[in-house]
Amino acid sequence: MILRHLTIAASMMVVAAPAAAQQRGPIAQAVKLADWQLAHMDVNPRSGDMRAWEPAVFWAGMTALADAGAPPRIKDAIMAMGGANGWRPGEKPYFADDHAIVQSYLWAAANGGPPEALASAKATFDRVVDKPAVTTLAFAVPPDGYGATECLTRWCWCDALFMAPPALVELSRQTGDPRYRAFAMKEFWATTDFLLDPVEHLYYRDSRFFERRDAQRRKQFWSRGNGWVFAGMARIIPLLPRNSPDRTRMEGLFRDMAAKLKTLQKADGYWAPSLLAPEASPPEASGTAFFTYGMAWGVNSGVLPRADYAPVARRGWAALERAIQPDGRLGWVQQVSDRPDKVAAQETQYYGVGAFLMAATQIARLDRTDR
Repeated sequence: MILRHLTIAASMMVVAAPAAAQQRGPIAQAVKLADWQLAHMDVNPRSGDMRAWEPAVFWAGMTALADAGAPPRIKDAIMAMGGANGWRPGEKPYFADDHAIVQSYLWAAANGGPPEALASAKATFDRVVDKPAVTTLAFAVPPDGYGATECLTRWCWCDALFMAPPALVELSRQTGDPRYRAFAMKEFWATTDFLLDPVEHLYYRDSRFFERRDAQRRKQFWSRGNGWVFAGMARIIPLLPRNSPDRTRMEGLFRDMAAKLKTLQKADGYWAPSLLAPEASPPEASGTAFFTYGMAWGVNSGVLPRADYAPVARRGWAALERAIQPDGRLGWVQQVSDRPDKVAAQETQYYGVGAFLMAATQIARLDRTDR
């Protein structure tokens, strides 16, 4: 029912597209891709659950696009989604993936949404903050399977650093209650201390990969996994108090990671699915979109020097433009996984589109400041 309502609304909004959206440029390209996704909400598995993390990342990208001056129908779609969801997060109260959709609810709360948008976020995180999970960050899959892994009640996989902390920090900003931000920073640094390789300045996806090596004995660092972290920091840093210890530390971490990622970008503008294994690797749009977003945001915010990193962002953006397929979809998106894997031109996913939308908004800012 939720999917049907969104699809009907999307078809009406696409017809109503104003002429301005047909102009060239990153925002116009992003609006066109958003319209394609809204008209094809059944193209991905789990399409009926708009609270799942995959579509949640698309909706986070939609909020960035709405903030960048997209037509009103983009905001309308976000509000319709939240209402159809009843402003509820996913089912698991301690699972970061089920918190990702709260980022869009909080955006709605700050942009004319109903009181339920904020109330739901507060209820979700009050439980997590008041009675935090007590478990190790070591990732040990039990006989019952991946979903029963005990450490999933904390942020024991690097993707989680995108999913949950931006919402917690934003909730502190909206409510004035510092507990949510304090919890987010405590857990962010615990995960970072555990998963960050201090030599490579990259994150292992989780502890199962600490000792894993490829045939050339290279460490395995997943592109999208590191993209989650890099983009997550770009969303968290602006919400932290200026000159606070957490912000200063995170900006330093962001710079270190950017410097490493700069050396790993391939000549075609993409980053390889396995970051240290670029040879014969296919295009991969989701990790590349997150890195492009982060690089452009870093330049626009003054965290990264323009001369060094604007060209990196632009090469990434050019690669993303080439990933758009003739039918309008964003292709070359590695499917749901926890490690580098194969990818094909026609493969798309909500989170890849969301990352593209985020990248487009920051490339548009980069374009304006370069004029």
